[in-house]
Amino acid sequence: MKRILITGAAGFLGSHLCDRFIKEGYFVIGMDNLITGDLKNIEHLFKLENFEFYHHDITKFVHVPGELDYILHFASPASPIDYLKIPIQTLKVGSLGTHNLLGLARVKKARILIASTSEVYGDPLVHPQTEEYYGNVNTIGPRGVYDEAKRFQESITMAYHTFHGVETRIVRIFNTYGPRMRLNDGRVIPAFIGQAIRGEDLTIFGDGLQTRSFCYVDDQVEGIYRLLHSDYVYPVNIGNPDEITIKDFAEEIIKLTGTNQKVVYHPLPINDPLQRQPDTTKAKELLGWEAKVGRTEGMKITYEYFKSLSPEELSKEEHKDFTDYIK
Repeated sequence: MKRILITGAAGFLGSHLCDRFIKEGYFVIGMDNLITGDLKNIEHLFKLENFEFYHHDITKFVHVPGELDYILHFASPASPIDYLKIPIQTLKVGSLGTHNLLGLARVKKARILIASTSEVYGDPLVHPQTEEYYGNVNTIGPRGVYDEAKRFQESITMAYHTFHGVETRIVRIFNTYGPRMRLNDGRVIPAFIGQAIRGEDLTIFGDGLQTRSFCYVDDQVEGIYRLLHSDYVYPVNIGNPDEITIKDFAEEIIKLTGTNQKVVYHPLPINDPLQRQPDTTKAKELLGWEAKVGRTEGMKITYEYFKSLSPEELSKEEHKDFTDYIK
């Protein structure tokens, strides 16, 4: 049985990856310090013989006993609310954490796939974004802690590949959504749905003409799975190129939820990207992958998930008190 370590296992994407690799017959070792993850996302796996969980912070030395075939590095705050509250932890997990896992991959002779992001492109001047585009990032802006952590992560990963011969893969993830997203994490899909369910006005930052491209989680997981098992070592965009303005998306949410909320506008945060659309040519050519789940279908499933949450979860404003992590 192949053994795989998945960091950030209790997070949104990490938990879905645990499910997929369990389904494929792997022995899955989940690891998370639960700073933004939630054990509820993986509690259904605890009874399985081919799953074990380590409550551990990967910015500290990482030890996993026994053989290891693969590592998926998905540990990181991924929402603007989180990485603005815990900026140093965000930088550390992308730098120290990645360094620790690359060292582990080297010792275990394991293949490692690291989760990068469309945020490495910053506020792009090229549209759609290809993997060859170097990006337009403000290194000292409030979002720079996340963008630069991920850019460094890519650099050290390639260094380990070229210098130490470690088998590495890099996925650049574009906006992904689906069940287990945190309702209050500041991203547009849970924000809009939460506001609609609670009967609040939908909040748009800026004029609403900025664009996003939303990829359903099952499609994202399939792309990651194929990339891990491919022979390609350079970054690959995985996302759905179906682009929509935030203003139009708000109207879709109102229609989906059957609510009649107003849309209200607030100033755009600093360095918030105005356009997001992946060029997925490489994923099609190299992996035979493309997004299959349309936004209409995916959003229905996601809405049903959010409707199933308890009133306490729906009304919770703060995800977590980070005090214990930033002493």
